[in-house]
Amino acid sequence: MMKKMLMAALMLLSVVGMKAQTTAVDEDAQYATELLKTGTTAPDFSMKQPDGTMFRSSSLKGKLVVLDFWASWCPDCRKDLPRIVKLWNEYKDRVTFVGISFDTDKTNWTNAIRKYGLGYVNVSDLKKMRESAVAKAYGVHWIPSTYIIGKDGKVILGTVMIDKLEKTLSELCK
Repeated sequence: MMKKMLMAALMLLSVVGMKAQTTAVDEDAQYATELLKTGTTAPDFSMKQPDGTMFRSSSLKGKLVVLDFWASWCPDCRKDLPRIVKLWNEYKDRVTFVGISFDTDKTNWTNAIRKYGLGYVNVSDLKKMRESAVAKAYGVHWIPSTYIIGKDGKVILGTVMIDKLEKTLSELCK
């Protein structure tokens, strides 16, 4: 009898363990609820690069684009930046990357660009996320947030999960 109870308990624990391993947390359901939906036309924006030159998103027409919303003060952004840089290095011949920072201090912003090796276009209006017109236009209330914009200018993906970004880029760039 004891042996049967022990076997039943072990079976129950293995089923619970399997369920826990297969249940992935979808952070998009919690943090990306206001990001633009797939198929939405990406809003145009103009922002300054660190050297003061103006960057216009309209210059990206006809290109596959990743927009990465981030800030140097954001721990999750700093954690994801090495993976973003890896993706940029892997796909830069097929995908244009643009970093959009919500730093308010130019020195902190430019130091982070150097520190993390963000060799792609980076822009900022040096405003807090809640005050930034581009954050409002793109529904960004949480960072890091990323978008993939298709060559047609429409949203392919909006997410706060770098795993989804990696998977979608891999599929698009086969």
